[in-house]
Amino acid sequence: MSESTATAVYFFIASLYLTVACWKGFALLRAPSPSFALQTAVHAVGGIVYVVASPLGYRSLGSAVGQPWLPTLPIYLGILACFGMNHLLTILWTPSRQGVSWRARRLTTAWSLAYGFSLTAMIIAFVGADLEGPAVPLEFNTDQVDDLHVLVFLTVFLTMLTCGTLSTWRRSRRAQIDDEAIMHAVRWFGAGMLVTFGYVVCSAPAIVAAATGHHQLDALGVMGSGFGVAGSVMTVYGVSGAAVSKWLAERRDIAVLQPLWQLVVARVDERLSLDSTLGQRDSNYETGSTDAMQPMPHRLLGVRWTLTRQVIEILDGFRELERGAWARSSPANSVKALYEEAMKTDELRRKLGLGKKGLPEAELDALATAAVIRDAVERLQTARKSGNGVAVSTPSAGPRSVPDVPGKKTPAANERPRLVRVARALDHPMVDASLRVVRSLPQTDEPLTTGAS
Repeated sequence: MSESTATAVYFFIASLYLTVACWKGFALLRAPSPSFALQTAVHAVGGIVYVVASPLGYRSLGSAVGQPWLPTLPIYLGILACFGMNHLLTILWTPSRQGVSWRARRLTTAWSLAYGFSLTAMIIAFVGADLEGPAVPLEFNTDQVDDLHVLVFLTVFLTMLTCGTLSTWRRSRRAQIDDEAIMHAVRWFGAGMLVTFGYVVCSAPAIVAAATGHHQLDALGVMGSGFGVAGSVMTVYGVSGAAVSKWLAERRDIAVLQPLWQLVVARVDERLSLDSTLGQRDSNYETGSTDAMQPMPHRLLGVRWTLTRQVIEILDGFRELERGAWARSSPANSVKALYEEAMKTDELRRKLGLGKKGLPEAELDALATAAVIRDAVERLQTARKSGNGVAVSTPSAGPRSVPDVPGKKTPAANERPRLVRVARALDHPMVDASLRVVRSLPQTDEPLTTGAS
């Protein structure tokens, strides 16, 4: 790898570290805790280390201080500090089953002292070294190992790195944590530490060979830095991966729910949306127009807020259709009857896009709910155009029979996945076919709740 390529790679990794450091730093300000403090420190130090360790940063700092090899000291101290803090985080996140508090505190204290003594010994050894010749980034281990102080420096560094990485890996393998995000981080910490140990495996033979005057393994020592880079990226993903995955899933669900939102909010009553203004609400609501209301959710910032608002507004739209008596049972009944018929006839089953094993109950319920919603909105829009239904809520006189339907008693925590299934079912061939059947039947005004809870 050329120095320019190595610099670009190191700067990219540094940007990852510093981005996560800012993210965790804001979290630390909101909710101070040892975990957030360690995560912020790890990524801040890691970002600086990768800037300095890049060939450009290494040479620039060496020239600025007049000591070509001096950048090696902060780099190695930073590397050991970063992996040491990741080790301590793993201990905090994976306490023993018994004696949780005191055992975790004792281990944290013992390892902190070990890392502290090691860093101090490395500084003393490095200061006492007599470093000669021009500095070549990534080749310090084999270029200067003939100096006894450098050999001590590297021995302490590799010994503690070995102990820390393997201990973290071993501990993460046995971890059983209920919190999914922390378990994700611990698994990746363990895997990243094991990969980082590859740096020791490559460096130790090269250092021993160089110390005895044989430099045939120098390239192997340089190759070891690749394991360090890979391990660092894996630990960064361990901290950020679960949150990023959740963020991506929320962005995806916002896009999936948008057609359902347009159907039950924009086409039913745009006053249900927080985005609507007073003037737009009055004019568009009276005319039934939705042209002025085509929101494009911000799916980069405030993602969770946008998604939560979408779910709430969709449920409000369901309730408006229920309260206005626009929903009826025939679409849901038609879906289920058509499904039963399709599972008996291969030709119809294939035409409706169904597999031989059929659909899970939740998916079938989503199809039924989607058919009810589409039918209810069509009835509302038809009434508005004919001048018979300007207002959404036109409840019929007297008591109404409200049958129990799919989704009626869905817990609030499960509404999001249910609505995502309903949104995906809106254009399903079975919903289209069921609505064609319903439209061919004599019109009735039987009411039905649409599953809002």
